[in-house]
Amino acid sequence: MITKKDRLSFLEEMKDVRRIRKPNRAEIAAPRELTPGHLERQRAAVANPLKDANPLTSDIVEPLTAHDILCWQRPGIQHGVFRKLRLGQYPIEARLDLHRMTVEQARREVFRFVSDCVRYGLRSVIILHGKGERNPDGIAQLKSYLAKWLPELSDVLAFHSAQKHHGGTGAVYVMVRKGDRDKQHNRELHGSR
Repeated sequence: MITKKDRLSFLEEMKDVRRIRKPNRAEIAAPRELTPGHLERQRAAVANPLKDANPLTSDIVEPLTAHDILCWQRPGIQHGVFRKLRLGQYPIEARLDLHRMTVEQARREVFRFVSDCVRYGLRSVIILHGKGERNPDGIAQLKSYLAKWLPELSDVLAFHSAQKHHGGTGAVYVMVRKGDRDKQHNRELHGSR
């Protein structure tokens, strides 16, 4: 509760305070002159454009149809390992759905997805790209680009079109390399250098 003494003390402290006569509004007009800092940032942005770390290209690709099978493996991948991937016998640890994406959006997402798989130690994943059956020309555009992009990524060891129950030729199983942490764990576990 405020006492009479507190109130008088407050009024004594506030006796020299004057009311602000300007309206209580912020100035939102942008400054019209360019500052030296602004000019320097603008010069640096033009001189050093952002580098795209994504190696996937958007060039012309060989057109694939809905029923074409994607199949690729790096040299050194064991036959039994690739067979198991092709038959969908590895557990699917993550999935990426590219449906309704543009080629550029898919390019970014595929690069990010594979990088994340390596980072989190995911080895067997699936990418749903669709069959392109609704396209008037019958070309599966994202599938065509994906067939070009996956071999461009050094983290991809092999890929194969999925089994029917996982999407068939509208999806692809992808085997991703082990991350450095997983390789080190295996070395410690099995005692090899």
